[in-house]
Amino acid sequence: MPCAPKSRMRKPATENSLLPPAPPVSSNATAIDIERLRAALSPVPSRTQFSADDGVTDEELTPASVLFPIVLRQSGPAVLFTQRTEHLRDHPGQISFPGGRVEAEDTSPAHTALREAQEEIGLAAEHIDIIGYLPEYRTGTGFCVMPVVALVRPPFELRPDPAEVADIFEVPLAFLMDFTNHQQHSAHLRGKLRHFFAMPYGEHFIWGATAGIIVSLARALAT
Repeated sequence: MPCAPKSRMRKPATENSLLPPAPPVSSNATAIDIERLRAALSPVPSRTQFSADDGVTDEELTPASVLFPIVLRQSGPAVLFTQRTEHLRDHPGQISFPGGRVEAEDTSPAHTALREAQEEIGLAAEHIDIIGYLPEYRTGTGFCVMPVVALVRPPFELRPDPAEVADIFEVPLAFLMDFTNHQQHSAHLRGKLRHFFAMPYGEHFIWGATAGIIVSLARALAT
């Protein structure tokens, strides 16, 4: 099976669901060590392991890649997200990582992620240090995504593409790595009841593939 979307779907009406329990909260949830983070990742892209949305089938999936950008702020690491514009045909208004489908000229998952970050938000590669890869994430919307985890070193200038990006914001990495902030929901999507993770933060509702990739990193750090 080929591989995850550049963003989540529009926020659904949800209800609590019974999913497998998450691991316990890490005692280091408020102080993420960069070397521990690097050690939890694969040094090269691998498709031998994967995570998936609830309900993913054996259909052929479109390869894609996203940048999981961890910004090294003085107050602590923060993860950069985008919100898609409402007029887009696919996944309007969704919270996402910078990224998208693999193009013919892309030489690697990292190349795809860096190219998309430059095109979508103007984040230059000179500020980005790729430190590893999470397992591929397969989505119910027909993608298999390779998450490329990277450190982003300020100062940097962002130039969002107004045709694709409505907003750019950051969430503390410690908040996202704390399992107590990982809500479990269910909703009827594409005609079936689906279960998924969500991480509301302020006015933003992070869910779907984006939340699933975050959970993958949290679990890798917890092992």
